[in-house]
Amino acid sequence: MLNIEKIKNGIVIDHIRAGQGIRIFDWLGLDKSSYTVAFVVNATSREMGKKDIIKIDNAIAINFDILGLIDPNITVNIIRDERITEKIKLQLPERVEDVLICKNPRCITSTEKYIPHIFHLEDQELRTYRCEYCDEIRLAGDFRDA
Repeated sequence: MLNIEKIKNGIVIDHIRAGQGIRIFDWLGLDKSSYTVAFVVNATSREMGKKDIIKIDNAIAINFDILGLIDPNITVNIIRDERITEKIKLQLPERVEDVLICKNPRCITSTEKYIPHIFHLEDQELRTYRCEYCDEIRLAGDFRDA
């Protein structure tokens, strides 16, 4: 049995689709952290079969929109004094700004760099987003590294 110490104050990112944890780990830059981080790959899950888990023994800022784009089934547990004080169930955001990038060369965002890239959720099942300006469709997983 794998034994990982309790977190005193920090965050547990749970129910990550198996194999996607490394993407979150890298996006958060956790390899450069000075605090304790536990990264569990392919943990057994009754609901999911296998899942990844990231435990961070520090309160850090996380963009939940990007986390929801990576995997909308993630649960984020906020830990204070070794207890879960808040559970955040992620989902695909309805609107994202400067997270997805429009690749249509005729879109105004391609020529006018000051205009924000704004996308709206088009299809929840397909996880697609539509550009506000040119209607270009993008997949949720095609976000820019923040």
